[in-house]
Amino acid sequence: MIQTVTTTPFSDQKPGTSGLRKKVRVFAQPHYAENFIQSVFDSLEGFEGDTLVVGGDGRYLNREVIQSVLKMAAANGFGRVLVGQGGILSTPAASHLIRSSGAFGGLILSASHNPGGPDEDFGIKYNIGNGGPAPEKVTDAIAARSLVIDHYTIVDAADVDIDSPGTRQLGDMVVEVVDPVAAYADLMESLFDFGTIGAMIAGGFTLAFDSMSAVTGPYATEIFERRLGAPSGTVMNGTPLPDFGHHHPDPNLVHAKDLYDRLMAADAPDFGAASDGDGDRNLIIGRHCYVTPSDSLAVLAANAHLAPGYAGGLKGIARSMPTSGAADHVAEKLGIPLYETPTGWKFFGNLLDAGMATICGEESAGTGSDHVREKDGIWAVLLWLNILAARKQSVAAIMADHWATYGRNYYARHDYEAIAKDKADALMAALRDKLNALPGTSNSGGTIGSADDFAYSDPTDQSVSRHQGIRILFDDGSRVVFRLSGTGTEGATLRVYIERYVGPDGNLAMETADALAPLIAAAQEIADIRGFTGMDSPSVIT
Repeated sequence: MIQTVTTTPFSDQKPGTSGLRKKVRVFAQPHYAENFIQSVFDSLEGFEGDTLVVGGDGRYLNREVIQSVLKMAAANGFGRVLVGQGGILSTPAASHLIRSSGAFGGLILSASHNPGGPDEDFGIKYNIGNGGPAPEKVTDAIAARSLVIDHYTIVDAADVDIDSPGTRQLGDMVVEVVDPVAAYADLMESLFDFGTIGAMIAGGFTLAFDSMSAVTGPYATEIFERRLGAPSGTVMNGTPLPDFGHHHPDPNLVHAKDLYDRLMAADAPDFGAASDGDGDRNLIIGRHCYVTPSDSLAVLAANAHLAPGYAGGLKGIARSMPTSGAADHVAEKLGIPLYETPTGWKFFGNLLDAGMATICGEESAGTGSDHVREKDGIWAVLLWLNILAARKQSVAAIMADHWATYGRNYYARHDYEAIAKDKADALMAALRDKLNALPGTSNSGGTIGSADDFAYSDPTDQSVSRHQGIRILFDDGSRVVFRLSGTGTEGATLRVYIERYVGPDGNLAMETADALAPLIAAAQEIADIRGFTGMDSPSVIT
């Protein structure tokens, strides 16, 4: 029986680049999740009788919201829902399932790398039929609908068993509970040379993968331990937990410090990696050699031809504007296009759909390719392993060779977290006001050549995205970028990206902090971060 439930709008349901993210206590309010889900359905057309994919990263509230999605999908006319067993689907696996099943779209329940638990974060993101995040025209429609919604429809039925594989009936809709891992693992095996990687591991190559008690545990165990033959225990923290074991599932040097320390020890394994809450980000560390996400993108692009799935070469490389220019040098040498986009995987999705790019990456630990329409943590790890197996070199040796060939982009990101939004907005407004006066002036970083508020014209549809970050470009090729992030749930996060390029003949062995010290000072001088935020130092440096 379909029920119509009267409701009133919430004023805070505008989805960002990664969907709607709020605290669990916000989503747990009566009607809150249901209002947003109905706003999504009301903003779509033509899904009657079609297929919807549903799954999430297993965080707190995941299972409860999945039940609401199933019952509301049935009431709104979907013909079939594919749901990951136990409610589990990594974000890249969900993208693959949407694409491979020909689904109309999917709802991914995750707050990505944000912490989980009753006092932490939850999120819902709608992905369209190409498997990628909804474009702005869809998220704008969802936001507009959420402000006027007055009812939602839901099937009055018992909860659906999502723990046993197979099909069930929910009203007129079929619910199919699917293995969340197998199809994704098969896809990975089709892209990479598992035989050569497995032989490298059998020959004594050691690795450690930290799933951070998040969604990639089952995927990593199947791929690294079962299919590639790594010893049991290679996958650390491999059981997904609703609160991620009270840890923050963000694969950076702060929250994955145990892995970093292990790779820096005298008896370190050859290779270490981690992924985040929903499986779309990655951390790469070789023995005694941390690889920045920007450098990782460049190395993967330069060596992708060593993997069977990319043996034919790349159509192009895309990176987000804040990501370092390391990949630009690779694109130039390969003679292929380099696209600089705003932050947000949906911009890459347009390029991938148009066949204009093959590999994409962001400085925030996300890399991926045209195999899905999301960034993909395990994919990045497997491509690294394929490169290591083919080149028979260590991570450190590959990085040294790469810098000797292309030069080195010294790079860091400074995050100032949980700033009062009015203060963060004031800082950015003050920067915009002085943009025209900055070129030609000098500071600790050198002479400023140009300064702008980055805007992007999408070559696939000519849409324009403005105010994507303030760029301060120095005469020597260095730069400082200021941007407010939309991935947090409390206050605002100011991200400051600092970059200095040194050519192949320069000093490639500096400590990053030393190489960037003048530019770090310049960022403070230009933006008065301390004055606006009251913070003397960043919350996190990556």
